[in-house]
Amino acid sequence: MNLVEKDLRYIWHPCSQMKDYEELKPIIIDHGKGVYLYDKAGKEYIDIVSSWWCNLLGHCNPKINNAIKLQLDKLEHVIFANFSHEPAINLCEKLMEIIPPGLTKFNFSDNGSAAVECALKMSFQYQYQTGHARKTKFMCLTEGYHGETIGALSVGSMDLYARIYKPMLMDTIPVQAPDCYRCPYGKCRSDCKTECFEHVEKAFAEQADEICAMIVEPLLQGGAGMRIYPAIYLKKLRKLCDEYQVILIADEIATGFGRTGKMFAFDHAEVSPDIMCVSKGLTGGYLPMAITITTDEIFDAFYADYNEGKAFMHSHTYSGNPLGCTAALAVQELLRKDHILEKAAVRAEYLHHKLNEALLEHSHIGEIRHIGLVNAMELVIDKNTKQEYDSKLRIGYQIYKNALEKGLILRPLGNVLYFNPPLTINEEEIDKAVSICTESIKEVIG
Repeated sequence: MNLVEKDLRYIWHPCSQMKDYEELKPIIIDHGKGVYLYDKAGKEYIDIVSSWWCNLLGHCNPKINNAIKLQLDKLEHVIFANFSHEPAINLCEKLMEIIPPGLTKFNFSDNGSAAVECALKMSFQYQYQTGHARKTKFMCLTEGYHGETIGALSVGSMDLYARIYKPMLMDTIPVQAPDCYRCPYGKCRSDCKTECFEHVEKAFAEQADEICAMIVEPLLQGGAGMRIYPAIYLKKLRKLCDEYQVILIADEIATGFGRTGKMFAFDHAEVSPDIMCVSKGLTGGYLPMAITITTDEIFDAFYADYNEGKAFMHSHTYSGNPLGCTAALAVQELLRKDHILEKAAVRAEYLHHKLNEALLEHSHIGEIRHIGLVNAMELVIDKNTKQEYDSKLRIGYQIYKNALEKGLILRPLGNVLYFNPPLTINEEEIDKAVSICTESIKEVIG
């Protein structure tokens, strides 16, 4: 039995209809270097989606590798209750230099969904312990994605992931999200005044007394198809949350650490959330780790004598894992010393120009939206009407399969193809990726 047969015998892959694997067999990756992954036969693939958006600085980065190897011989893990270690302390100190102002306290977990779950529980308990026991509901944007634990699904509002589990989910308040490509107000991102914010204002006016917290993917709704909206929306949201004593949670799991062109998406708006969740690029995609970061004000509501019962009784076995912290510290060092964000900004302009040049006039590309190195191509039947392809046709998936044959990993979000490469991608690699993507689109839909 070969490796593919063994894989299919034992493994249930994530976010997959396993019957598809009868036709498109699992690709067994042997090793990686930079933006490339190599299968067991030696075929190379450009990882243009950063292995689900987490690979920040390329595969097998030698500096991150070496840092982890050194730490491995020193300490692999220790219980994080009443114990600590240098990598975790140093990491918090380094992150304090770059996170939005006002965020000061770090609660470690082991994945993005867990960080969101932590933020929800923290918000709920904070409101209860500060005399706002009626504030028990969470507000979220439609088409949002925040992970796949029960709490995270509850504030996600995407039927693709949540519909079947609705009897298990919390009762939340979804608010119509911005959709700048199909704007019902006839505006565009560059000149709008976020007229769509009226939906949030109305919901707050009607239900603020029971809203505990509002959670958003700042500026970029990933799971919805890389939808991008203006920074002024976050400014307005910050002001509204302050007025109504609602906690503002920023899910920066996908947008953090340079993905949007700034260190964090909230930096574009020059305001700070009350709680921020980070993961994915935190460790460069090396190890599962996440942090829920909050303010002194929220932390102080839990600080009391033990018998008052105010402690945050929330824990993860691998909280503050030394290997993960070491990887994250190496990422921070590289971001600073190698001026990664500054170089990525130049490549971001180059990538968007190349995609526009190759595909903007294509009759079935409705829009190429971008922020930082993230570029999303919306596939449509008709450019003028913006009519979508029927999801049953799986047009994005057909293009994905075609591109795989040519050595490009384009994992679609329905009818949206996207580039979200490591920040270290170079111009030659961009040219190759754009060329393959263009060929595959033309071969599948003309």
